[in-house]
Amino acid sequence: MSERFRDMFDDWQDDEGPPDEFDELDRIEPRRLDEKEVRVVGVYEHQESGIPPQFFVLLQDNRGRRVPIWIGKYEALSISMALEGDVPDRPMTHDLLKNVIERLGGSVERIIVDDLWQSTFYAKITIVRNGESIEIDSRPSDAIALALRTRSPIYVAEPVFESIADAM
Repeated sequence: MSERFRDMFDDWQDDEGPPDEFDELDRIEPRRLDEKEVRVVGVYEHQESGIPPQFFVLLQDNRGRRVPIWIGKYEALSISMALEGDVPDRPMTHDLLKNVIERLGGSVERIIVDDLWQSTFYAKITIVRNGESIEIDSRPSDAIALALRTRSPIYVAEPVFESIADAM
């Protein structure tokens, strides 16, 4: 199963191009997507002989549909710490980001995993400050780590669920 899991997106090809460039995000109207709230089931390690360990975070909606996202070991540590309620003596990167947002008068409203293109997931963080919403492009692992620290909801776009179902 682990080999199937790892290879499930290898042959993924999408007719659409990559997401909009970062500098264009402020000028475009956000896409309206059918999205579902998810919870973080956990962070898991996959180990094969002769290969360094790999990690993934598993998201699940209320219908039981799951989204596995491969992440780096440091992001895995950060997400695991947030899930377990561990607070480091000194702020880690995601703690720092949370502190900066809050000290500047903002709050994380939500995050969404909104795209899957060529085996890469994309996410956006919505920050609210002075009544204005700002969407910021992010790696899903960073967005999830931040959402857990700020207790913000996590969403997955319905087309992402559909892409995963098609790939399996």
